[in-house]
Amino acid sequence: MSEGPPPPLTAIPASLRSLADYEARAPQHMMAQVWQHIREGAGREVTLRENRAAFDRIGLLPRAMAELDGDTRIDLFGRSHASPILLAPLAYMRLAHPEGELAAVRAAAALDAGMVVSTLASASLEDIASAGRALSQELGRQPAPLWFQLYLQPEREHSLQLLRRAEDAGYEAIVLTIDAGLKPAGITLPPGVDAVNLAGMPRPRQTSVPGGRILLGTPLTDAAPKWADLAWLRAATTLPILVKGLVLGGDARRTVDEGADGLIVSNHGGRVLDGLPSALDLLPAVVETTRGQVPLLLDGGVRQGTDVVKALALGAKAVLVGRPQMHALAVAGMPGLAHVIHLLRTELEAAMAQLGCPRVDLLGRERLVTLGA
Repeated sequence: MSEGPPPPLTAIPASLRSLADYEARAPQHMMAQVWQHIREGAGREVTLRENRAAFDRIGLLPRAMAELDGDTRIDLFGRSHASPILLAPLAYMRLAHPEGELAAVRAAAALDAGMVVSTLASASLEDIASAGRALSQELGRQPAPLWFQLYLQPEREHSLQLLRRAEDAGYEAIVLTIDAGLKPAGITLPPGVDAVNLAGMPRPRQTSVPGGRILLGTPLTDAAPKWADLAWLRAATTLPILVKGLVLGGDARRTVDEGADGLIVSNHGGRVLDGLPSALDLLPAVVETTRGQVPLLLDGGVRQGTDVVKALALGAKAVLVGRPQMHALAVAGMPGLAHVIHLLRTELEAAMAQLGCPRVDLLGRERLVTLGA
């Protein structure tokens, strides 16, 4: 009988000094199929690679001998965030660590970082919120911002149940993901890992037979988010609503007109449709279209503090970090993820200091240059 991977580390070694170090070590602490699921992208993984390559094409320009009295704080929807770095919604975080989302929210609370909890979390949304509040209270501070990411369910009554549970549990915003209803089938979940918040709700499964319908015109595509669903959601809650996905051109304008309070520019980590541009490359066009009407966040490819700088300089209000959460949890649990958040914030402040920008609102396009041009 083969042994499983070694458990998470109980102490963080000095060799773990970057998010890349955690990513390199993570496969040692995961079953092979879990690691494959976490790291892979759609198709030939062109979009997955582009999410990183886009950051590498941009260089930075410093300002000499600036005063550096400042900080990284931002405000979003009336709440102060310690930095413009949030934890992105991830499904089934217990694939990486037995405590999954509970470990993640404690790390976020310890570092005063915002977190977005997935509909497909492997812990209940109430338990996640309670765990975050408990640690914040123990530390003597206000709870860190907590948002709920909503996958619309085939029946609106089930979507409404999720929405009301999130409101009752103290979540402060709703993130409507619009681009993942048709993503490829994922991993076969091991025992003890499930979308517990969907218990008792129907789970659409797509099957096809030769000569029959494959996707178009099936219940799966019928359930994909539509404009009427955004209007329904806007009428159903007073919480801020952010729409997550690639809403471009007229779609971006209409999303705002339909009541979205923010947009998260994201190609779902390159996991849905191969051949999409990187979120970073598309950000300037969304900035131009929305013209500051709502805050824009970026999700995709952020792996170091200079990536955060580049996204903010191009018009993002904040960034979300996805896969590195799973890497950190697998390697060292809650302390590992807290360390990753700290590393990103440290790198961000170091980059801001080198650029002569002591506040994030001073980061503009004049600080950027296209490398190799």
